[in-house]
Amino acid sequence: MSAGAPRRIVLAAGDPNGIGPEIALRTLAAYRGRDELELGLVGPRNALQHCAESLGMHHLLESARVHAVDDLPPGDLRPGDIVASAGAAAVAAARRAIALARDGHYDAVVAAPHHETAIARAGIEFSGYPSLVASCCGLRAEQVFLLLIGGGLRIVHATLHESVAHALRRLSPELVAGAARAGVAALRRMGIESPRIALMGINPHAGEGGLFGDEDQRITVPAARELRAQGLRVDDPAGADVLLAARDHDLYVAMLHDQGHIPIKLLSPRRATAVSVGADVVFSSVGHGSAMDIAGQGVASPQAMIDTVALLGAVAATPASHP
Repeated sequence: MSAGAPRRIVLAAGDPNGIGPEIALRTLAAYRGRDELELGLVGPRNALQHCAESLGMHHLLESARVHAVDDLPPGDLRPGDIVASAGAAAVAAARRAIALARDGHYDAVVAAPHHETAIARAGIEFSGYPSLVASCCGLRAEQVFLLLIGGGLRIVHATLHESVAHALRRLSPELVAGAARAGVAALRRMGIESPRIALMGINPHAGEGGLFGDEDQRITVPAARELRAQGLRVDDPAGADVLLAARDHDLYVAMLHDQGHIPIKLLSPRRATAVSVGADVVFSSVGHGSAMDIAGQGVASPQAMIDTVALLGAVAATPASHP
């Protein structure tokens, strides 16, 4: 992308029976006519057309750059319902958007929310967008991580959509350090060249020196040593409550899904940005779900997607930097 050229971002419509098509179309409308961004859209054409007509936006869709995936069977287009073909369409749209970005047609991807039960009903193995990004980019699932941004916090997750028992079995110094490095690379693209990093302890008080379990002594403490040896600014692990109360760091590394999601969603409900970091494509989703309870009613707020497009527009214009 040449200097001064508009950033090109493609929107994946998410679950077509959720609010994804609506917020994607409203985001297209919000950026229409603005020279700094060019937006494309990926999704089933019949679902996009149905949504555009219900919103009175059919002219917007006709003028948009649309990359269609397979239509939903007519009987499966049921906003608010959890349907296997809709789950498959969400994955297909995300895969197509990632391929378009990797082929150089776009600089970044912003995906609307999927519905994990619908995807499971389609028989697709799926544990969130980061693992899908990894698969599309030829990486292992443990090489791509979720970075949540919202409420003044940036929290990268060492583990994500899995049981706590499974996550604890998978946690290792290498995995924690890898999450931190991926987060640092993303922050450097956002203009934070030397971020201060905090590792959230696995146990209360980061184990209190072994009093509350030895997991931190075995995992987070060695990870901190490794990261410091690589020249990164990382403090010793501490309890998540203490770290978040102090708010002294640029990047926090959460060990478990809820450890990172709860503070972001408390401070920034329905406004967070969820960036997949560690791959060679700039990819983000919004930090909220598919809202099946209001799908098809025309009342969904597109603000999280609008904000995410703005953030990724700036990130896509900045060369990648790795720690």
